[in-house]
Amino acid sequence: MNRRQILKRAILLAVPIMIQNGITNAVGLVDHIMVGSLGTEAMTAVSIIGQLLFVFTLAIFGGISGPGIYVAQFYGQGNTEGVRTATRMKAWICLICTVCGIAVLLFGEDLLIGLYLHGESVDIDASLTVSYAKDYLHIMLLGLPALAVTQIYSSTLRETGESVKPMAAGIVSVTADIALNYLLIFGKLGFPKLGVAGAAIATVIARYLEMTVLVLWSYLKRNKHPFIIGLWRTLRIPADICRTITLKSIPIFINEFLWAAGLAVLTQCYSVRGLEVVAGINISNTLCNLLNVAFVALGYAVGILVGQALGAGEYERARKDAFTLTWFSGVICVGLAAALICLSGFFPQIYDTTDSVRTLATHFIIATALFFPVQGVLNSLYFTIRSGGKTLVTFIFDSVFSWTVTIPLAMALCFLTDMHILLVYTIIEAADIIKIIIGGVMFKKGIWIKNLTSEFQ
Repeated sequence: MNRRQILKRAILLAVPIMIQNGITNAVGLVDHIMVGSLGTEAMTAVSIIGQLLFVFTLAIFGGISGPGIYVAQFYGQGNTEGVRTATRMKAWICLICTVCGIAVLLFGEDLLIGLYLHGESVDIDASLTVSYAKDYLHIMLLGLPALAVTQIYSSTLRETGESVKPMAAGIVSVTADIALNYLLIFGKLGFPKLGVAGAAIATVIARYLEMTVLVLWSYLKRNKHPFIIGLWRTLRIPADICRTITLKSIPIFINEFLWAAGLAVLTQCYSVRGLEVVAGINISNTLCNLLNVAFVALGYAVGILVGQALGAGEYERARKDAFTLTWFSGVICVGLAAALICLSGFFPQIYDTTDSVRTLATHFIIATALFFPVQGVLNSLYFTIRSGGKTLVTFIFDSVFSWTVTIPLAMALCFLTDMHILLVYTIIEAADIIKIIIGGVMFKKGIWIKNLTSEFQ
């Protein structure tokens, strides 16, 4: 397969994922702006809970990523029953994550929310922010089961080459979310004016709608996707496969959980510089997350395509494809960085907040944009190494680095120095250049090239 062909396959796989995630993030942006019109307290409250729920979402993603490696390789091998078995593993993992996640968020809400509220501000009421945050969280917890089921189906469909239908279900969901947010936040067309609570209700309804559409479509098209047939006839998993997948999955789960938790800790470090900093970073993240879907989707495509090549035993093709897609991701991110810088002055003006928050947000957007190409290459390197089952290596490469280098550095700069928060933020972003060097060495050595499914043939 030549370079043009692999880029075409990657684009066909990644673009629907980009569209779905992009629309989802666009809805988040619209929600953020709608809620932001209620005041800085409401915006900050929703952003704090969003940060906490992001940890849960990444835990789900990390939990099912281990079985997902096997789904891609089983599919490349032509082993339909193997695909079913790995998907059942996802179901068990999602059940455990959902129960534990709801318990932690429900019973630890005061501690978790309080971590982000530091400093005094004449413009922001901390107690009102806490009240909004709790109201929003309690409703959002109702949507977590739907999120888990959707992830099971959408991830397996993508890993078997179908990314359009998860995108279509996502579009239905986000369309409903935008409409319901408008109706329930502001009380339009006879609906009650519920403010922050209305935003949460709209999101929960949209999540169950997405789940329903995706599950129904999967079963209507089960002949096209034969792994669906008999998928839930049993939840039992052969002991050898369960043990093997579990050993590969645990490092990924821990990695994704710790990585997401690390982002939350970084935000908490920045928050000691005041509530304005939290608000500024939240505005910046809203825009940056809208554009980073491109390299995230490309990374996902890298993992799937390289994994399928490894499962088919085509190792040289896997190496060449991974190299091509990694550099392609970096080039795409240069363009995204330019777009972010162009939007940095305009976007924060949309929000009904203070001038100091808008100024901070502009500078955070520019700082993030400068390192977008680094993040794009890193993301592709991560998925490449992981596609061959080197999950412990990616754990060290990703989370261990974050918790031993990035987070201690952020704590030292935020707590022990008077360095301006923008300089602190830039230094933390630049630290990932070290990971580029480490990841490049691992890629070149080819330690990730392995067919994991050969023992189950």
